[in-house]
Amino acid sequence: MKSLYRSLPLLFVVVCSLSWANVLANSHDDFLDCLSSYHPDESSSISKVTYTETNSSYSAVLESSIHNHRFSTPNTRNHRTRSGGHDYEGLSYVSHVPFVVIDLVRFKSVEVDVENEEVWVQSGAIVGEVYYRINERSTNLTFQGAFGYTVGIGGFISGGGDGLLSRKYGLAADNVIDVQFVDASGRVLDRRSMGEDLFWAIREGRGGSFGIVLSWKIKLSWLLHADHCFNIHVPSIVTVFSVGRTLEQNASQLLHHWQYVAPNLPNDVYSLLTISKWNAGENETRTVLVTFTSLFQGGANELIPLMQERFPELGLVKEDFIEMTWIESVLFINGLSNETSEVLLDRYRPLLPPPFKSKSDFVNEPVPEIALQGLWPQLLEVDEVISAVQTFIAYGGMMDEISEIETPFPHRKGTLYKIHYNIGWQEEENIRSQRYISWMRKLYSYMGPFVSKSPRTAYVNYRDLDIGRNNDDGKASYKQASVWGRKYFKNNFDRLVSVKTKIDPENFFKHEQSIPPHFH
Repeated sequence: MKSLYRSLPLLFVVVCSLSWANVLANSHDDFLDCLSSYHPDESSSISKVTYTETNSSYSAVLESSIHNHRFSTPNTRNHRTRSGGHDYEGLSYVSHVPFVVIDLVRFKSVEVDVENEEVWVQSGAIVGEVYYRINERSTNLTFQGAFGYTVGIGGFISGGGDGLLSRKYGLAADNVIDVQFVDASGRVLDRRSMGEDLFWAIREGRGGSFGIVLSWKIKLSWLLHADHCFNIHVPSIVTVFSVGRTLEQNASQLLHHWQYVAPNLPNDVYSLLTISKWNAGENETRTVLVTFTSLFQGGANELIPLMQERFPELGLVKEDFIEMTWIESVLFINGLSNETSEVLLDRYRPLLPPPFKSKSDFVNEPVPEIALQGLWPQLLEVDEVISAVQTFIAYGGMMDEISEIETPFPHRKGTLYKIHYNIGWQEEENIRSQRYISWMRKLYSYMGPFVSKSPRTAYVNYRDLDIGRNNDDGKASYKQASVWGRKYFKNNFDRLVSVKTKIDPENFFKHEQSIPPHFH
């Protein structure tokens, strides 16, 4: 551990409970002296980036990047690494034992190399900052970023990172070509010095298990796989549409048909839909609204005939198609069309309602229409929450062409789409959170027969402790961790365990869903 802190740069923020600090020293000052001994020439800087419970700013700093206020209670304890604070179960800032949080919030530089079509991104940067900085230098280059722009790069890439360009260029992690990484012994490693096994694991094996990735080198122009090389050049104009259909407008039939259309559209089309309850007016009966959204890398003159041929039932008209620049489309997808691109630099805007519970599924066969209709009564019974939304995100395209063992992320060929279930509520309703979580679990149970099986898989970036967990102290046997591990990684879990056993045999980096060494 001493070697670890000696190797870390001073741009990170250390947040620690006094009880953990007392394990190392007898007081706040002694703890700072302890850290300063690793950076003797920068002791004054260390005191400015280290916060214990004796600091007046302690709570403010700890809570500054919390994006799920279900976990912002005063007795929260942590020993985590945090980049954006979007872990769905709060594992980047929550635990049941005394804590240290290494917060990378200040470690956020984005260095764009247009000539070589590469970018070095530090883990504390958010996706929006990367979009913005690349667009500053070139309007025809981008990277494979997230749907939500406030997501931290460190967590996003370490969980694979699917997003707006996945169907054309694969995952964000598929485009990483180098890293700067600190292991439990304090060694600073790059791809060459760490070897291909560890490089494979940290790109999509999720953070908090192997060490700390300080920065990622991402190739903007090539998808680096032996059989696939593509330029990631964004056209000057992209086209979007977003149209809603209610149950009374045949939403059930349209949703059912979308399952056959969206995964088979050209790779240039990103397609998703959202399902939510809808009140048309004060005296109107509540119904369900299905909103169909697409982003196309090209002009409306290409997308209009494509959609008329592939999905005429949706009834799109010319006025539904909007041409815009790539950076404008990022704002559009995030519901920020009236904002300037500078909003992408705002890391503190909430991505989801403050307290929430989410779950995920992958779908390999179209869900029968009658089964989809069974969702509507469950959605309509919800009334006191901010939102109860299901999002279906189409796969196919390049995602079908990359082997499921190429990286830890196995949800590739044969996956039609991913489902993201989310329920959010007012913060003052936290006292009734179990009611809302129970609703989510009931909905998830209902969908069981219609999604992936043996195992029922899940997306690791939508962390869900319901599917299995380690002990509160982060320790677990191989058998115990396999319960959740195979749902995220399928058989790739075994290779992740092997890498963990080699790089961190003492299990220094651990949490409730961290990869365990084999003998623990």
